Amino acid sequence: MKRFSLVLTYLVLLTISAILVGLVLYSPLPVLIASVSSPEIRFAILLSLLTSMASTGICIAIAVPVAYALARYQFLGKRIATLALTLPLTLPPLVAGIALLLFFGTTPWGKALDAAGFAVIFTPLGIIVAEVFVNIPYMIRILRSAFSTVNPRYENVAKTLGCTDTGAFFHVTLPMARSGLLAGTVITWSKAMGEFGAVLLVAGATTMRTETLPIALYLNISTGDLSLAVAAATILIMISLATLCAVEYFDRGVHVF
Repeated sequence: MKRFSLVLTYLVLLTISAILVGLVLYSPLPVLIASVSSPEIRFAILLSLLTSMASTGICIAIAVPVAYALARYQFLGKRIATLALTLPLTLPPLVAGIALLLFFGTTPWGKALDAAGFAVIFTPLGIIVAEVFVNIPYMIRILRSAFSTVNPRYENVAKTLGCTDTGAFFHVTLPMARSGLLAGTVITWSKAMGEFGAVLLVAGATTMRTETLPIALYLNISTGDLSLAVAAATILIMISLATLCAVEYFDRGVHVF
């Protein structure tokens, strides 16, 4: 059994490595560098960075208090709230995308935002909205796990020493959950950089306007420009690899799933 398990493990490892390395090495290095330096890919990189950082910041601001409430408090409808907050995690991105498209494109709320100058459909703002909707369940689950590992007694001791509830949270609980927060931030940012399905339906695939790295890969593979498609794919692979290394470093017993 041991020999079979090890052989299978190495076989899967070699297969995955060969596929990914083959993709990265498909284009000669000068061609790859030229493709990465092209205006289209540079625009996609910049837009991906800006939208992913914005959406990650929004996810953190929302997920921290929500995850803390789920980890610490008992309240009416907690199970329903947990299921509802987890549902986007199990939805195919295309389903999330069409739901957002209909909500912001056909409802009075969406039309009111459009009239106020905050158009979501087929705009860079739509990219941020799609990334937040798809990724916030991950952030909530990771932070909930991180907060659950912090013993409430530490908060109670801080309160007996004069801390308010808010002070105990910021001075005791949040620092002790730092590893989970950092790991969740890195994962959420990485997923935002690679989000495709929901972004495609909400923001569209307009070159040099709503063209993130995954959209650039899709557009260029559709038109047969393999060099630019491989350049976008290579950048996304590097981001994924860096993310895994960062999570391995920051994760201290925090369970993502």
